[in-house]
Amino acid sequence: MDDITTQTARPKRATSLPPRWIIRGFWVGHRALLRATGDRVGLAAPAPGGRFGMLRLRTLGRRSGQEREAVIGYAEDGANIVTLAMNGWGAAEPAWLLNLRAHPEAHVDLVGGETRRVRAREATGDERDRLWALIDGYEGYGDLEAMPALRGTPTAVVVLEPAD
Repeated sequence: MDDITTQTARPKRATSLPPRWIIRGFWVGHRALLRATGDRVGLAAPAPGGRFGMLRLRTLGRRSGQEREAVIGYAEDGANIVTLAMNGWGAAEPAWLLNLRAHPEAHVDLVGGETRRVRAREATGDERDRLWALIDGYEGYGDLEAMPALRGTPTAVVVLEPAD
């Protein structure tokens, strides 16, 4: 027998989340890095088959009406930007999603200083399934079979369409 046929499959590790303060600290640090470097470090374009992209999403607060920022991962689907509305895989919906539900018009800042006006909507049905599979083709989101189960609620797939 050759080595390939005698190897045993590795057991799967249990999926768990890091403590909330670690996730929160990472995102606070990421926004600070963007500010400190004038956006030269911290934003990235997606690389199909590689890492997802990173963008800054600027929304209007649903209650305050003031501009809010979030740094999120994304993939591209033609002219659209696609992301998962997760809060570090925690159970609560991210504030930026709640803001977009109240005010779908937003801006995204991309690598290279590009800014786009976008309009948000949540994908459903076959489109959601297709976009979920698209996102699953990128590294960095974690185990897209196991991680969403930790939330207890479905994870929204958000499409940011050009508003022009």
